[in-house]
Amino acid sequence: MTRFDLTGKTAIVTGAGRGIGKALALGLADTGANVAVVARTEADLQETVQAIEQKGGKAIPITADLTEAGAAEKVVGQTVEAWGSLHILINNAGMNLRKKAHEVTEEDWDRVVDLNLKASFFMCQAAGKIMCEQNYGRIVNIASVAGVVAMRTGVAYGSSKAGVIQMTRVLALEWSKFGVNINAIAPWYFRTPLTETLLKDEAYVQEILQRTPSGRIGDVEDLVGPAIFLSSDAAAYITGQTISVDGGMSIYGF
Repeated sequence: MTRFDLTGKTAIVTGAGRGIGKALALGLADTGANVAVVARTEADLQETVQAIEQKGGKAIPITADLTEAGAAEKVVGQTVEAWGSLHILINNAGMNLRKKAHEVTEEDWDRVVDLNLKASFFMCQAAGKIMCEQNYGRIVNIASVAGVVAMRTGVAYGSSKAGVIQMTRVLALEWSKFGVNINAIAPWYFRTPLTETLLKDEAYVQEILQRTPSGRIGDVEDLVGPAIFLSSDAAAYITGQTISVDGGMSIYGF
């Protein structure tokens, strides 16, 4: 359907070197977008760019640590310099530290919140300036079900992702009048390099599955459709919302 077609659109995907971000970058490129892929590791980015180009898409790598001052402006500036415009931002870069609350240090807290929430905001801000001026934009923030329901560990992570969800609402309230829609996706457990070790524990996997009505761990491809939808004109009347892509987990909590 043409409303899902992203041909001629320019997108930024952060954390695009592997896992969810790589899958989303490939998905946007498959739908016609030119994609600037962002991560800290150049080698990972080159693999993502190569995968996109092998399928006939267009991509550029931008190496950046988004927790550094000015990084967001740099990423947006390089994207616009390359393609002359910016229409879509996928804020995916993030991290987790699984610790009990009494074990979390100030350094732990800052590392998680600085990347998951602070960096995401300043990426929104840098992209939003351009999008509001051109009266068009789509921002998709990758949150988590941990920002919606309580988990036994990861207090900094859950707090940061709850912040991402509320940030999404506030920015939608401010910018939707300029044609800029901001939404979020809240995933549950997905098979990625970051969860690989955890998912080798069969007992842990079974505990997860008991709380997942769909009865399986998510595949990164399960996130591509929702991301394309929210990035497209098919979602023109949707803003400030968070879609849980969790196999039904948020029905139960964990």
